[in-house]
Amino acid sequence: MDAETVAHVHDGAKRKQILDGARAVFLSDGFDGASTNDIARVAGVSKGTLYVYFDSKEQLFEALILQDRQQQAERVATIGEPENADEFLRDYGRRLSCVVMRPEMISQVRMVIAATGKFPRLGQVFYEAGPGHGLRTLGALLIKLKAKGQLEFDDAELAAQHFLDLSHAGLLKRLLFGVGETVSEADIGRRVDAAVDVFLRAYGTKASIAR
Repeated sequence: MDAETVAHVHDGAKRKQILDGARAVFLSDGFDGASTNDIARVAGVSKGTLYVYFDSKEQLFEALILQDRQQQAERVATIGEPENADEFLRDYGRRLSCVVMRPEMISQVRMVIAATGKFPRLGQVFYEAGPGHGLRTLGALLIKLKAKGQLEFDDAELAAQHFLDLSHAGLLKRLLFGVGETVSEADIGRRVDAAVDVFLRAYGTKASIAR
């Protein structure tokens, strides 16, 4: 590798090191309780080095939101076009719910909500990178199923929101309020199966019936 490439790789590794340290501190102390001193210490860098990469704690948290939500999107991404509405929705619903209900994701949502009153941009960034992106992505996939004659709706994002809300069916809210720390895959599966059944009764066509 040439010198420029080596420097780029080093910068990427150092940035990841800082983000990993910040994630640990934010999850432990919350947004308000986290300090740049603690983040630098846990990340194993000087405070001066931290500020080379991030101007403030808010910018660091925003970068962490974007990184985590990008990784989340990659974990639930569908390879290729959905062929069957019933099978696609059951698979998508399970994978998405298993990711968003992980303890660290719940902790992050709580932190964002707590910080949004003082820093509205953090809430906006979180929404666009997470729920907003998810709605647009699922809506685009539902449009493909509509084109195949398997779904019928007027508003793709509204249909996507209905499916996501049905899939969570109270589980996400329960976790956010600390009523239990985790939910089982079996419980998620039951919610998603019921969500698909209701969703297809509302939006499905005869061509969407797989079973």
